[in-house]
Amino acid sequence: MQKFSIGSLSVPDDKNPLLIAGPCVIESRAMAIETAEELQRISHSEGVRFIFKGSFRKANRTSASSFTGIGDVEALEVLAEIRNTFDMPVITDVHETKDVALAAHYVDVLQIPAFLCRQTELLVAAGESGLAVNIKKGQFMAPEDMLLAAAKVVKTGNTRVMLTERGSSFGYHNLVVDFRGVVKMAESGYPVLYDATHSLQLPGAGKGVSGGERQYVMPLARAAVAVGVNGLFFEIHPDPSKALSDSATQVALADFNGIVKQLLHLYRCLESFHPL
Repeated sequence: MQKFSIGSLSVPDDKNPLLIAGPCVIESRAMAIETAEELQRISHSEGVRFIFKGSFRKANRTSASSFTGIGDVEALEVLAEIRNTFDMPVITDVHETKDVALAAHYVDVLQIPAFLCRQTELLVAAGESGLAVNIKKGQFMAPEDMLLAAAKVVKTGNTRVMLTERGSSFGYHNLVVDFRGVVKMAESGYPVLYDATHSLQLPGAGKGVSGGERQYVMPLARAAVAVGVNGLFFEIHPDPSKALSDSATQVALADFNGIVKQLLHLYRCLESFHPL
């Protein structure tokens, strides 16, 4: 398994799963800071570290009328403030090569969205940034083909690559998770994460926005831990019903401590088993 560091975090960590969490998109500084404060509190109480997640801009929206962000630089400055204030690495997604140079000044990890995981120029630009790169598996991709996506980053000399499972298209407006894919991606030698919230989307099923089945977050997250993923990814929000993006699948901030506690307990119960 390829090992590397993100700041003071070890990836993968033999003692704890890598946890990425935060809102779908930076809606405001106040909301992002509130979320980061709760993650810091959970970090102290549960003995784990987080990478704070927040999109600085949403380029992939079902409808042209959907919220896309508060402004690129404004949102990135919020992420940088969270990194500096809470000593917490931050991750954001990039959609075009020009995004890479901009975002790299503010964050620790660049994320390649699932729909863009085959875009060679974007993967190469992300690799050349020198930052760690998290590539989400396309809903249309065979898991073993993600090795080819990772190879585009590694060809730049950057070996700090993670792969994330987020479900596969199953007909229209539906995703399913085949956990065999987690095992297959792990055979590539890269750390593998499971996206516990995007995997529950019902794409385009919400009259211009994505629907979702949030009630399955814990069953599938527990299954991912049991399979042996190296980390978990969650989108969380102080009030998901008012979220400006992915409101159907984001986890309520007030519920997140309990979710983390349960999953850490399961993870530690399985420590005696060999990881993927």
